[in-house]
Amino acid sequence: MKTRSSIVGGLIMIAVGVLFLLLQLFPGLGAFFDIGQLWPLLIMLVGLFFLVGAVWGTPPLAIPGSIVGGIGLILLYQNLTGHWGSWAYVWALIPGFVGIGLILAGVLGRLPEQVAAGRRLLVISLVLFVVFALFFTGFGGQFGQFWPLALIGLGLWLLFGNKRPLRKPKSDAVK
Repeated sequence: MKTRSSIVGGLIMIAVGVLFLLLQLFPGLGAFFDIGQLWPLLIMLVGLFFLVGAVWGTPPLAIPGSIVGGIGLILLYQNLTGHWGSWAYVWALIPGFVGIGLILAGVLGRLPEQVAAGRRLLVISLVLFVVFALFFTGFGGQFGQFWPLALIGLGLWLLFGNKRPLRKPKSDAVK
């Protein structure tokens, strides 16, 4: 019996092969699909196949699917805009893609602790992205001299927004 991962891997290879075969057989299609500009779509397609495999019954495939698809999305943005210097801070989104994958895998596998871990990782990633983006873009633009307000807001949220009660340590003694 074939495993689901080999089925997904086979489907990826077939889809990529069909795409390149169509580009060989119909050269005019290449003008519509400018591989020089849109090559990151191929990476996003691989991520999509992983996500399909996750929905088909292998929830852990959502993690590599979201990572690969997210990186493909970043590369598509950078390739279309030529803003390659954004790698200085956009790398901070990659842990967020892992968090999205954990959330999807947790929802599909009915694992609430995995969903919670994914949410935490996603928030950490977004905070890192904003901090590094502000730092590497010179704190300019819309924030100007008021960027410390974002740090103050984050500190207030950490102090007062996280209202989970502290856990008491479990006692080993039996009463």
